[in-house]
Amino acid sequence: MGRRGLLVVISAPSGGGKTTVIQRVMESMDGRFQYSVSATTRPRRGNEKDGRDYYFLSLDEFEQKKKRGEFAEWAEVHGHFYGTPKAPLETWLEQGKVVLLDLDVDGGLQIKEHYGHEALLIFIKPPSVESLRTRLRERNTETEAQITKRLERYPKELKKSEHYDYQIVNRDVEETVATIKKLIEMHLN
Repeated sequence: MGRRGLLVVISAPSGGGKTTVIQRVMESMDGRFQYSVSATTRPRRGNEKDGRDYYFLSLDEFEQKKKRGEFAEWAEVHGHFYGTPKAPLETWLEQGKVVLLDLDVDGGLQIKEHYGHEALLIFIKPPSVESLRTRLRERNTETEAQITKRLERYPKELKKSEHYDYQIVNRDVEETVATIKKLIEMHLN
């Protein structure tokens, strides 16, 4: 039997640059990584596509999948549900693939609990709370009240991220991507 894969969970507060970092890591690894697409009940943003960015589900569809145990982890975040489909993760681990997961801290900790040493948890920290506020405003996807709600969640996320394997301050995207790639290579060897 071949070597099993690795689940790499990347978490960050809203506006922390997580999506950009994950995209850059994926692009730089020449298809060696698999990206785990999460399911969500939140509405689509801009040019998001079903099956590429998320599996967009109704609340009822999400509840049915949850009851059937189809999620490796799930959480309610900012009034919407998110979950990671379990079947593809199992398949990819069996195939020895490195799987990138874009999760909040609670989801990451659930993955670590279920998969143990097969999961590597990396938390991306912003240089400052003010830089986080600026990034959230620049996204132009939320009201000021929603931004405040997201920022209020950050201290709790930071505290929970202490249980992660690594914390990286995202001052420069390319530097952050290089660090993540090094950490993954380290865990594969």
